Amino acid sequence: MSRRRKKLPQESITCEIESLSHEGRGVSQKDGKTLFVEGALPGETVTARYVNSRRSYDELAVEEVLTQHPQRIEPDCQFSKLCGGCSMQHVDLGFQINHKESVLLDHLRHFGDLKPEQVVPPLVGAGRGYRTKARLGVRYVAKRDEALVGFRERYSNFLTAIDECPILIESVGGRIPELKALIRSLSGYQRIPQIEVAAGDDVCALVIRHMDPLTEDDLQKLIAFSEQTGLAIYLQPKGPDTVAKLWPKDGQELLSYQLSDYDLTMQFHPMDFTQVNRDINRRMLAQALEWLQPQAGETILDLFCGLGNFTLPIARTAAHVVGVEGSEDMVRRGYANAELNGVSNVEFHAADLHLPLAPVNEAKHAWLRTYDKVLLDPPRSGAEELAKQMTRFGAKRIVYVSCNPATLARDAGILAAQGYKLIKAGVMDMFPHTAHVESMALFEKA
Repeated sequence: MSRRRKKLPQESITCEIESLSHEGRGVSQKDGKTLFVEGALPGETVTARYVNSRRSYDELAVEEVLTQHPQRIEPDCQFSKLCGGCSMQHVDLGFQINHKESVLLDHLRHFGDLKPEQVVPPLVGAGRGYRTKARLGVRYVAKRDEALVGFRERYSNFLTAIDECPILIESVGGRIPELKALIRSLSGYQRIPQIEVAAGDDVCALVIRHMDPLTEDDLQKLIAFSEQTGLAIYLQPKGPDTVAKLWPKDGQELLSYQLSDYDLTMQFHPMDFTQVNRDINRRMLAQALEWLQPQAGETILDLFCGLGNFTLPIARTAAHVVGVEGSEDMVRRGYANAELNGVSNVEFHAADLHLPLAPVNEAKHAWLRTYDKVLLDPPRSGAEELAKQMTRFGAKRIVYVSCNPATLARDAGILAAQGYKLIKAGVMDMFPHTAHVESMALFEKA
């Protein structure tokens, strides 16, 4: 039997904002209950409306700011109050990155009982046009006779009606009306749920998911759009393995980005994982290699290596680099990138890095051996099993790149228990205007 949802209060309330949550929401109290207020900042007095109610807390959204924080700004995007793609456009970038640094340090203290010897300055970049990877929702709205393209509304499954997106790469973010018109012109406009955006340095691709077969007329419209805009068009009729390039017919399925400091060209498929912020990725690589200090005689392990974003730059200095990734496709992509760039001192292996490590003598886990240093860049779930057995690699230095400060802190505590000391840590603004925290930590064997 389904539980009836509690009816929300309809009246706005006045909130005194005491602090900021890790998710970037203002924190207030009412009748002994915690209130999380979207769009509010510490020290502000705001009026807010209820959007959700839980047993231990309520969620609200700002309606009017009565007393303003000195770093509050007018959002760069006219749709920011409704769109769920960004959550912190109402405050300047300096405040945002300082908050993210405090979140990292709070997590390290709370979950790992750790404090880095040095907190390094954050890596920051542009707040506009930075996003080179995104999944845009598509939905036809009969009342408007319009196909919406964009991100979900806050506190809703509806898509936000937007005409531009300033955080997306300009070739897509500035063409939302054209994209909406294109989708509406296709015969199956009601059966197109999403568009995947993936940009290389020179070409930006759109992967259009379509539930029904496209007609010849549809294909010609897509080709014309590609020729007019310079955007490459890929089609996805079913699962990710069905993605195929429609136009231009140049025989090149892959995109690429340059890592010029290492004389590398990195190729990737539009559906591959890549870092969304190309500028921060390059700065992140430079910092990671500075901390790792690969030497000519060393063998280095790169865990969760993907297509070789860290592996190949490290290989420019180290004697040998071993990359391990969960996906066989990414292993093939890593080898292809190594061959493309003439890098021969690398090897790639596929393994589930979230499982307990297998015995050393298993042939299929030949990568389980000792190394001079380790770099790891896990997903949000972190690297708990690897952290528990890190001593088996014998590494004296570890660089941990994280997209979730909570799991980094958990794993840092595990590493500390094995004799690894947290030397330094810092944040990187991979996702400006959001509460997402990307960070890096350096550990050395005590």
